[in-house]
Amino acid sequence: MPDLETRELRYFVAVAEELHFGRAADRLGIAQPPLSRAIRQLEQRLGVRLFDRDRRGVALTDAGRVLLREAGTVLDAVTAAARRTRRAADPDRPLVLVTKAGASHELLQRLLDAHAAEPGAAPVEVLLCEVGEQAGLLRDGRADVALMHRPFDDLAGFDTEDLHVEGQVALLPAGHPLATRAELTLAEVRDVPGLPIARWPRLDGSYPDGPGPEVRTQSQLAQLVALGRTLLVIPASSRAWQWPDHVAVPVVDAPDVTTVIAWPPNSRSPAVASLVRSAAALRSPAARG
Repeated sequence: MPDLETRELRYFVAVAEELHFGRAADRLGIAQPPLSRAIRQLEQRLGVRLFDRDRRGVALTDAGRVLLREAGTVLDAVTAAARRTRRAADPDRPLVLVTKAGASHELLQRLLDAHAAEPGAAPVEVLLCEVGEQAGLLRDGRADVALMHRPFDDLAGFDTEDLHVEGQVALLPAGHPLATRAELTLAEVRDVPGLPIARWPRLDGSYPDGPGPEVRTQSQLAQLVALGRTLLVIPASSRAWQWPDHVAVPVVDAPDVTTVIAWPPNSRSPAVASLVRSAAALRSPAARG
């Protein structure tokens, strides 16, 4: 079995993402000929073709798509190892807890307060991110632990503890007729004339099809809802960041959302274990079941 070097994987990932050897070489800060040689040598050692090359350009083969997925995991692990090693040399460093801005606010506050009350508890730095960014920050070592949400977030490869189960609400412009309703159904919010559902990026960065606007940040969404340009179905706890121009109406048949605390499975950090214990003590009855 051939050994793979991180340098080779970084070269491969650059070409796979750019699908252009010249742009990949510029991104890496090297000349194109040695990059092309390195990719050919990698293909020869693996015994597979990673790219289809023709006059129209460069495309990944099935084998190349597999290596791209695996290479990202490997490179994240290498980066994480370096970051965690450096941080381990500082016994006074805070734990970094990453969470989506505006999500699970009440649970987060209770967790921080409960953990701070524990004797000898490590300080916690809260890193706020946008939708779907927690997994990457946890995998590459920029965060030690994360609050994430099933079924929306990528939990693959992490250890997790369920903390809270909740329903979802439709976030609507305050002046919209549906904002006066006591409850709604998914069918009703999916077919509102002139008010399409906003589209968040999938885990791979692409957007689902649909007429609604593409959004990446909470602030984008908040303003578009207030302007009467979109609506969104979100976990009920996300109402913590809603504006006076918004109204949240329960969506009775939307699937439940589970907030979890997640951490790397190979973590041996007593500080991480202590924070997880503090979180587990706050589990709601529904999460225990």
